[in-house]
Amino acid sequence: MIPSAPTRPTTTTVLEGVVAAAVTPLEANGAPDLAALPRLIDFLAGRGCHGVLLLGTTGEGPSFSVQERIQVVREGLRHRAAAWPALQILAGTGCANLPDTIELTRTAFDLGADAVVTLPSFYYKGVGADGITAYFEQVLRQAVPAHGRLLAYHIPQVSGVAIPPASISALRRQYPEQMWGMKDSQDDLAHTLETTGQFPGFHVFAGSDSILTDALAGGACGSITALANVTSLLNRAVWDAHQKGSAAPEAQQALVHARQVIKGLSGPAAMKAALADLFGFPDWPVRAPLEPLPSETRARLSTALAELLSTQ
Repeated sequence: MIPSAPTRPTTTTVLEGVVAAAVTPLEANGAPDLAALPRLIDFLAGRGCHGVLLLGTTGEGPSFSVQERIQVVREGLRHRAAAWPALQILAGTGCANLPDTIELTRTAFDLGADAVVTLPSFYYKGVGADGITAYFEQVLRQAVPAHGRLLAYHIPQVSGVAIPPASISALRRQYPEQMWGMKDSQDDLAHTLETTGQFPGFHVFAGSDSILTDALAGGACGSITALANVTSLLNRAVWDAHQKGSAAPEAQQALVHARQVIKGLSGPAAMKAALADLFGFPDWPVRAPLEPLPSETRARLSTALAELLSTQ
């Protein structure tokens, strides 16, 4: 049996806690299914998520045009206002080029997003700290309002471009409020702890469920993860225990196992399959070049995740 949702309120006015890096519902032709987005947001908010990241890696953000991404963010924020006013909505705004990143970031804030999660420009590799700093400096100066919050998206194993400490330091000196934090998806606890330790007041979200307990203990302010699409009750149990000064080792161990189950799989395809098989969502496609999971892989994934969830 899938665990029931917590009875305590699931939202917060502070940007912290359990954030699901949501999938993006798609129609059969690959277009964003805007009509399906409210149901997904309801599901995530109702299962303990403090926030939802739209159009991150799991949301296939880089696979969509700027206008498509704006449509998704607009619909997500429209539904938030109508149904979950305290739910945090974050928007993935990193693009391969600076003008698109600036346009998307500025529009996300104009629409009312609580924060943006922004990749460095990711086509050219081997760029030094000065180049990364210059890129984010222009985004912050041209697109992030005084009250806006930018989370730098550090996922070098996917983007091929790391965000070095020297860039964080330089940007926080110049934009101490807007350069607000990081989504650290390197899946390296040492890196997360080094970042929280080196930059007090810099809000670091763990991008891996497997390190959540230790990351919170080391100063992280929450998690933004793909698995929270289906495991948010477990993530929330770890978060709630941390708020009480304790731990939830069984929930954390289940998250470690779940992370092992999806290792090596396409995150968007895996989460869409799990949502369909375990929770009755439509069998949404992924946009090319991503591919759906092979049927045998999908069956193993859904069975393993169902077993993990049923034991909690």
